[in-house]
Amino acid sequence: MNESKWAWTIIDSWTMTQRTLKHIFRNIESLMMSIGLPIALMLMFVYIFGGAIDTGTSYINYVVPGVIVTCVAFGSSLVAVEVADDMTGGLFERFRTMPILPSSLLAGHVIGGMARNGLATAITILIAVIIGFRPTAGILEWLGVIGILALFMFAASWLFVLFGLIVKSVETANAITFPMLFLPYLSSAFVPTETMPKWLHTFAENQPMTPFIEALRSLLTGAPLHNNLWITIAWFVGLLIFSIVGATIIFNRKKKRK
Repeated sequence: MNESKWAWTIIDSWTMTQRTLKHIFRNIESLMMSIGLPIALMLMFVYIFGGAIDTGTSYINYVVPGVIVTCVAFGSSLVAVEVADDMTGGLFERFRTMPILPSSLLAGHVIGGMARNGLATAITILIAVIIGFRPTAGILEWLGVIGILALFMFAASWLFVLFGLIVKSVETANAITFPMLFLPYLSSAFVPTETMPKWLHTFAENQPMTPFIEALRSLLTGAPLHNNLWITIAWFVGLLIFSIVGATIIFNRKKKRK
């Protein structure tokens, strides 16, 4: 019985993932925005502000990890809008009348969002290499980069699923993602935190984006890793647990109210 339930869950989740992927590639505007925005941001910082910012190293090598994080955060935020659209547009009610697990809808959004994020991140790194980014990472370091990026994508996608379930409109879903998208700008993504005012430096050093970006920077360019990798893993595992538990509770409450 349990094996049958797990098989049903996997099949339904894959069906919903295929649906999400089709929507992603049909919605060219959102796909191009998730790819184009981080590239435009990277070009702006490298070619306009890069000459005025002293990081003690090549600025493009410094800024690319921050751009990657910004890219992933923005791509993940689209999940909130998509979930809100499904929950408020009547699709959830239609699925409840069909022989399909409603929770597979959420899994499909998470997996599909990670696929979109992976594509956008790969293109961003390719463009970065074309304009001068020179990572020194070996195979193990690249595996580390992929691992913590995947963990962040997974945790952030579930967080935005939670946001999409909480809100009552697509417009609110757009607005509620803003604080998460702004966090990379208040970190070491684009400038060293030592150059910030004391109060902002304290916040930047103690929020999850700074150790995450520093871990990526160390793995990609050979800078000292310190304990940033373990701090990053602790932050995002905690965020993942919180988001999955919260999304499950709210989703089940919505099912009971129907």
